[in-house]
Amino acid sequence: MSIRVTHAHGDHIAVTAANGTEILRYVYRPDPEAFESRKPYAHPVRTLAGHTVTGYRPSDHRWHKGLQMTASHLSGQNFWGGNCYVHGQGYLPLPERIGSMRHEGFPVFAVEDDRLTVAEELTWVENGGAEWARETRGLIVHSVDEAAGAWALDWSIRLTNTRAEPLRFGSPTTEGRELAGYTGLQWRGPRDFTGGTAFAPESDADADKLMGSQGPWLAFTTEHDDIDGHSTLVFAHAPENLDAVHESHWFVRSEPIPTVAFSWAFFEEFELPPGESFEYRYRIVVADGAWDREQVAAHLEAMPW
Repeated sequence: MSIRVTHAHGDHIAVTAANGTEILRYVYRPDPEAFESRKPYAHPVRTLAGHTVTGYRPSDHRWHKGLQMTASHLSGQNFWGGNCYVHGQGYLPLPERIGSMRHEGFPVFAVEDDRLTVAEELTWVENGGAEWARETRGLIVHSVDEAAGAWALDWSIRLTNTRAEPLRFGSPTTEGRELAGYTGLQWRGPRDFTGGTAFAPESDADADKLMGSQGPWLAFTTEHDDIDGHSTLVFAHAPENLDAVHESHWFVRSEPIPTVAFSWAFFEEFELPPGESFEYRYRIVVADGAWDREQVAAHLEAMPW
């Protein structure tokens, strides 16, 4: 199934399927709200049938914007946005800790009939203006399959420490809050994903049981409001993530808010020494319908890395 790509320079990239549905909008213009951590995000993300599967600036967390790369605790700075968790004090509004990710350019921008491949250069900037890290981000839209009612987005990160001292990655859990290991690539769902069903290869359909767990993939499905239809999102690790700089765990909730993060520092901090880099690759499958475990496994198996 072919795609059409439009680029509003300085603002966003949009991907439209052959049926006319805009399935992805990647926004890289500087966000107006510094407290929400200025950084690129993907929203709206839609299924081929046109169902929106990302939320944007919900009233409970204004800094949640679709699909974003984040770092909630990074050497005392917050590249997630919003209030900062401080041990013994809870969440505090500390705008002086809010960092940002600055878009530098697209060294790769290639469109084939059914595939978009983008490389983006970004600089991670702490609140005082110091440049802490250089990121090369990869975005690939592919496998747009009308028969399966699904398409895929591969999202990769290569992050290099440009400081003269280590970068220390953590989460609210490493700071003392139980089961709050959110950080890394994060998805926020719209309201009608609240109370949805989460499941993994060997698990029951229970987000609470999956919180803090590990596995090659996790799926989240819901029945939409307003329409008679379901959608399924699949979050998958690339095989080499098992050997990455630090092991990952799932941060997943369906109540009170729908969210999933590929948490790279859930229970323990890790450090990235000066001049060194780490890499992760992820895949998000966006599908119409309420997929089950067998459908997810078969689809992923037919889509090699």
